[in-house]
Amino acid sequence: MSVSFSTDWFRRRWLDFRNGHSIYLVFAMTFANFITIQYKLLIDTVPYLRGIFDSIWIFALMFVLIYVPVSIVLGYWHRKSQWKVEQDALFRENKVGAIMWMYVIDLIEGKVSEEDKKLMREALLRITRGETRLYGTKKLSDKEGKIRDSHDK
Repeated sequence: MSVSFSTDWFRRRWLDFRNGHSIYLVFAMTFANFITIQYKLLIDTVPYLRGIFDSIWIFALMFVLIYVPVSIVLGYWHRKSQWKVEQDALFRENKVGAIMWMYVIDLIEGKVSEEDKKLMREALLRITRGETRLYGTKKLSDKEGKIRDSHDK
């Protein structure tokens, strides 16, 4: 096992852990915690509400029935109004996407050699096969966006 493979493997597991933790597990825990805290703060401090919500389960059900649709409306608004801003910001930081688009432009303009085409095709095939290493000894990232050998430094 090479050092770079080992590093990549651990870095991918770290990413998987963070995504599973933050997107799924913490979301579920914080949602349940949020309901519990709201129940304690609202029901215990407002005597009128204690008569309506004598059980946390009734409160949780009512809370979910109101909270989920409001969240959906906010999510829809976010997708329709903010998504474009976020995608624009991410696009501007996407080095791999920039390399791909530079390759396409160079291909259209006839500036791509047969070797460049072969390297790009091999890299894309590795991606479609799910390989973790995009590049072998070749690399697709010189300053002009052209494909080059990693030993050409």
